[in-house]
Formats: sequence, structure tokens, C-alpha cells
Amino acid sequence: MAAPRSSARGGTARGGAKATRVPQVSWREPRPAPVVLVSGPEEVCAERAIAGIRDYLRAEDPALEVSDVRADDYAPGTLLSLTSPSLFGEPRLVRVSGVEKCNDAFIQEAVAYLDHPQEGATVILRHTGASVRGKKLLDALRAGSGDGIEIACPTIKRDSDRVDFASGEFAAARRRIAPSALRALVSAFADDLTELASACQQLIRDVDGDISEETVTRYYGGRVEVSAFVVADTAIAGRYGEALIALRHALDSGADPVPMVAAFAMKLRTMARVAGHREPSRSLAQRLGMKDWQVDRARRDLSGWNERSLGLAIQATARADAEVKGAARDPIFALERMVTVIATRAPFGEQA
Repeated sequence: MAAPRSSARGGTARGGAKATRVPQVSWREPRPAPVVLVSGPEEVCAERAIAGIRDYLRAEDPALEVSDVRADDYAPGTLLSLTSPSLFGEPRLVRVSGVEKCNDAFIQEAVAYLDHPQEGATVILRHTGASVRGKKLLDALRAGSGDGIEIACPTIKRDSDRVDFASGEFAAARRRIAPSALRALVSAFADDLTELASACQQLIRDVDGDISEETVTRYYGGRVEVSAFVVADTAIAGRYGEALIALRHALDSGADPVPMVAAFAMKLRTMARVAGHREPSRSLAQRLGMKDWQVDRARRDLSGWNERSLGLAIQATARADAEVKGAARDPIFALERMVTVIATRAPFGEQA
């Protein structure tokens, strides 16, 4: 996998608001250290990194002791107890989840642990970045305390980022995939990185030789409704030209106009439900019967929108829904008009 365990001190500072001395390690090439901070919201990458460290340590010694701790329900003394050497000296791995929700007892003991990490123990701290809770701990580790490293897992949301992610999956397995096949695969799973990762791994396992666009179509060609979300995301983001190109690509690939409109309607309904609410994502999600990430995504989608433009978009979508179901003779024109209104934030006929 990666180089053997080494001192994490002396890392160079990275760009940004605050410099950091702790070495930055790719989630694709994780390695153990006395303390490992796995930061950022992308759970797929974080899970890969944590599993990679576990596999690395277990390959070194199958007797590895693995323990899991919740930082938000931490009992004093737990960290020291789990990292202390056992009777037979087996290596220890302690995985701490929810550091962004940690209690005061965990912060106090984890900061103290950085100054005196236990020999033969690896402590993984998982912090999603969802809050500033635990900042004292993160600052201390990033300043070089605890002989630690950081594995950053930033959000993968742009199309180019998803393409890079999928390409990396095949490169890591030393498999070749045609560029058109890669684009088709990313398009089919554009709204769910977990499913994209699973699809990549399924193709790697099941398909011999190079992976073609025909192979991807055979496996995942039925996910037209997800391709519709690519068009919706692009239009809602205000990228008019890209939205029309994406629409044409989806239609040429066999997308049905009805689920295409349904994808727009679903996203716009969620945006309308979330618009105007200031409460935290978790409490709003619970009140509306949604997931936290759905609220966060809707709030990102609402950037650049106001009550008038959102109302126009909803009206345009309702009109397109009726037209693609038989109220008009040209469903393609109905789709293009809907995309135009939504992407330009203006009534049809008033676009610049």
C-alpha cells in the first residue's frame, strides 16, 4: 500500500486560511500513524481510508485489536484504556466516530493523548466538518501534536470531480475504461457517490478486459431517471448552455421526457420546502421528514434563487409536465422551454 509508518512531524504548510504542519495523506493511499485525522464530509472516501488503515495494520499483525468509540457518548478514561498495551502486546486500532459532536470529556482526554500517544496504538479520529466542535483538538493535531497525519475527504460534487473519482477507481484496480464509458457511468450515478463507487467496483469484479460504453449500458442503461438529475442540477445551477447540451445528450441516450420532468419537479419541491427556513439542517430535516443531506443539498441549490424565480420555475415545470403527458404535440420543445426558464431565471420569451 504505502510507505511504512513514519513520524508525522515536519509536514509542510498547505495553502488556506491557516497553515498546518501535519502531513496530508491521500484517502486512496492511507497509512497508519499514532493519530490519524480523517476529515471532511465525503463518507465514501472516509470509509475507504479507515478500512485501508485497518487492512494495513491487520496485514502487519493479524492479532490486531479493533475498538470503536463514539465521541458524542464518550465515557472518561475510555481512550487510555483501549490504547494501553495488552498482556500479549497486540497492536491496537481505535476508531473514533462523531468527533464533530464530541463531548467535553473526549476533547480534554484526546488533547492530552496527543502529547503522550501509546506505543503500538493507532487512533483514528473521524470529523465530518459539520460543526466547529472539537476545534481545539483539531488545531492541536494540525499544529503537529501527537505525531499525526490528516486524510482529507472533501465533498465530491462537480461533474469533473466525479469523473476523477471514477477514473481513480479503475486506475487503482489497474483496469482500463473507455472515456465514453466513463462519462456514461458517471452520468448514470451523478447524484449518489456511494452508488457510483459500488458500480465501479461491480464492473471491476464482473467484467474481464477493457470496459466499453456498451458494457456500461448493458449494466446500467436502465438508470435514465438519474441522468435526468444531471440535467436538473445543471439548469438549477444557472448553467444554461451546459443544461441544453446535457438535455440533448440525455434524450439522445434514450431518456424519457416524463421522468425528466419528474426529476426537475422533485428537486424544485424540495427547494421550495426548505426556502426561508433558518433552523439547523438536522432539526429542519426532522420536522419536514427529510434527510440532513437533502436539506443541505436544497440549500446549496437555492443559491441565486428568490421567491419570484422559484415560482416561475415551478410553474414552468408544471406546464412541461402536462405537455409531455399529451397536452402538447412536441414534448422536446416543452422540455427545452422548461430548461430555458429554469436556467435563465426568467419567463420564457424574456431571456437575454
